[in-house]
Amino acid sequence: MKKRLERIIAASYRAIFARPSCYLFNKLLFDLSLRGLGLLNYENDLVSGESYFLREILKRYDKPLVLDVGANRGTYARKIMQHAPGALLYAFEPHPATFRVLQQAGLQYGFEAINCGMGAETGTLTLYDRQPDDEGTEHATLYREVIEDIHQSSASALDVEIGTIDRFMADRGIDHITLLKIDTEGHEYQALLGARRALAEDRIDLIQIEFNEMNVVSHVFFRDFMQLLGDAFDVYRLLPNALLPLSTYRPRLCELFAFQNLLFVRRGSRQTANGRN
Repeated sequence: MKKRLERIIAASYRAIFARPSCYLFNKLLFDLSLRGLGLLNYENDLVSGESYFLREILKRYDKPLVLDVGANRGTYARKIMQHAPGALLYAFEPHPATFRVLQQAGLQYGFEAINCGMGAETGTLTLYDRQPDDEGTEHATLYREVIEDIHQSSASALDVEIGTIDRFMADRGIDHITLLKIDTEGHEYQALLGARRALAEDRIDLIQIEFNEMNVVSHVFFRDFMQLLGDAFDVYRLLPNALLPLSTYRPRLCELFAFQNLLFVRRGSRQTANGRN
């Protein structure tokens, strides 16, 4: 009965609104629906769901150990320390100018800043940023096309050190990560590949990443994250005051290359959420 009703409504809508003259109206509905599904809510931490996550989810973990990969100037790292004062936090930023600001924030808020990026392997890669900008921006990326094609700007380039999460954990004697937060302008998947051992051994509870138009440039699909993490993690999209479960992979609902915060929760860790896909 439900499917039949949906077909009737869809056919009626199509008959009335599937025409060029209704383009702006259809686009408006589409854009509004995206925001209701947790996309394009980038204006601030309240609408993006990050405040909800820190306030309601991270607090369930006592003295969390956090890796903030792509920490930029430390805005998110500071908020973690404010919501979880007992956290042990390592913040990674490869851009040398941006790192200097991050380092000062670390001294003030009690986290360790590390001048390094994260990827699938250790080594050196080229980091691109807007030109000219000697202070570094939040758009710095390992993909030149992000700067030139998406941000429509000339790109400056510099070589930066790249490590792996597995190597860092081994070097620091870290057995378990509560939260792995990655915001690397399209390089999130590669950073996760550098945590193969930790993932295989169930040593990470929460993974928060951004999925957006940068993934078009890095050629990484939502499906790639699901294949890498889906067997061990439940996946959610952050809403302003809730988590939206994405338990079933559906390309038309998942492969949406627009700003969104994804949360992967290891099955068996302390987290609950209600909703439907």
